[in-house]
Formats: sequence, structure tokens, C-alpha cells
Amino acid sequence: MIYLKTFPEEISRLSVTDCSRISHALSSYFLASLKQLQISEDLSSQLKDIYVPLAASLVVKAKQQQAPLIVGINGAQGSGKSTLCTLLETILREGFDLRTTSFSIDDLYCTRAERMVLGQKKHPLLATRGVPGTHDIKLGVELLKQLSIQEPGHEVSIPVFDKALDDRSSEQNWRLVTTPFDIVLFEGWCVGARPQEAAMLASPVNELEANEDPEGLWRGYVNQRLSGDYAELFARLDLLIMLQVPEMECVLEWRSLQERKLAMRHKDTGTNKIMNQDELQRFIMHYERLTRHMLEGMPSYADIVLLINREHLIDGVGVNYSP
Repeated sequence: MIYLKTFPEEISRLSVTDCSRISHALSSYFLASLKQLQISEDLSSQLKDIYVPLAASLVVKAKQQQAPLIVGINGAQGSGKSTLCTLLETILREGFDLRTTSFSIDDLYCTRAERMVLGQKKHPLLATRGVPGTHDIKLGVELLKQLSIQEPGHEVSIPVFDKALDDRSSEQNWRLVTTPFDIVLFEGWCVGARPQEAAMLASPVNELEANEDPEGLWRGYVNQRLSGDYAELFARLDLLIMLQVPEMECVLEWRSLQERKLAMRHKDTGTNKIMNQDELQRFIMHYERLTRHMLEGMPSYADIVLLINREHLIDGVGVNYSP
């Protein structure tokens, strides 16, 4: 994989002059989005060279098909997937006049009650949300079908998962959006992941696997689901973008920051399921195997790879397709 400092013009189909013009027109909208997200304005320095041409590359792909462009956005916990979705929606709407919506694989988590049953029937570790096998994949497939309907005014309810309660919100709190859309952004830590070879499952990668899954039943089930219904869901992607984090060790640090922000938002709501540091370390162990697997393999097959540094800026861009 060769990483470039700026997004390649042959992919975005935008000249330097056009990028500058669009970036100037978008500047105030972009800064407003950063402020709303409580993200440093340093990110605005990459608007012209990274974010606008990245959005333009999606516009090129979207215009090549009649149905909405389904874009998967992959990245480890805390890598900035939801931030990227928000910024791309702003740029596509204000800079290119495209209708865009987004949702997360997190919002497809099975309910807490469903996961408790899964933990009893399959393996206790499946009671914890996160890994493949703990999502409602049928719901995800149906959601993508509904969001792809081109009929004007068709209403679609997007599920919402409340991490503070560790449960899916009631349907009255789901997000309501209206078709048609030009682009649908589908983000998630394991979006686009491929299963491991069976031999790779033999040895545990951390204490959680060694102590609580010594026979490999849990990781085998997760891998089996990746080969089955998850593969069918991910096959609906037209384009896959990966946010490549510097190393696995960043995940705990960045996820801890997310948890602190979540705690601040819910400090006055009473009982919740927000994790302390020990709980978070254990939680991350559920994700470690597949995260390491994706960091090693996904850069070779993701359509676009964004190399993220420790300051959450994009250090390089890799492209694995031709327009």
C-alpha cells in the first residue's frame, strides 16, 4: 500500500483549483460541524487536500449507478468513524447538493435481553455487545433495503442503541429519515471485516480468551458468523473506507476518552451502564482479536485507506481501486 499526503486527483476528478473553491465555500459549515462535535479546529487544515476530494470521489461513484451508493466506513473504537460521517454529510450536502444519511452497526446491536439469551445458549461472552454475533443482521439488511428505495417521501426508521443503558432504545426514539438518498454511510468497527483462517483461532490473543474461552468456542462462533450473514450484509457495500489507527494500544486510550464524554453527557440521568477503567479494559479484550486481524489485512482490500495519526489527523491516503 502506497500512502499519499493528499487525495489523488484521478480518483476525486477535482482539480486543485476546484478543491480550493469548494473548500472556501464550505469553510464555515465545516467549522460549525467541528464545533458541534467538540473536535479541534486543526482538522479544518485538511479540508482542501483530504475531506473535499474524498467526498468528491464518493460523488463520482454515486453518479455511476442508479441506486444509492452504500459506503462502509471501518475503524477501530475511537478512530473517528462517526466524526467522518458527520463531516462527509456536511460536505456532500453543502458542497455537492447530495442527499446523504448515515447509521452505525452499533445501532444494530441485539437488545440486552436477546444477548442474555444468546449468552446462555451459545457462550457467556456473547452477552457482551460488540463482536459479530451480537448484532441483528436481518434488521441491518432490511434497513439498507429501505434506505435504497428511490420513492420520494418514503419514511425509514433507523434504530438507536443507548450505550449508557447498554440496550436498544424503544422504537419511539428511533431516527426517522425520508428517501430518496444519493449516498448512505454505514459505519462500524467491524464493517467490512472478513473471517480469519481456522488455524488463526487456535491460540488466544489475551487473558479474556485464555481464561474464558479456552476451547475457542466463542471466537469460533464469531468467525462463523463473519463467514455467514455478516458477509452477506457487507456484500451490499459499494465502497469500503478504512480508518487505519496507528496501533492497537491507541484503541484503549481513545475509547477511554469516548467513555468519559459519555459519562459527562449522562451525569444527571441516574443509573447507567457506563464503564470504569477496569471494565473498559476487559471490554476492549472482546474486540482485540478482530481489530488486530483487520489492521493487518484490511488495508490490502479496502477501497480507500485513511492513515490516522495519534492526533486524529490523516497522515496519508491509500487507494485500491480505479474510477
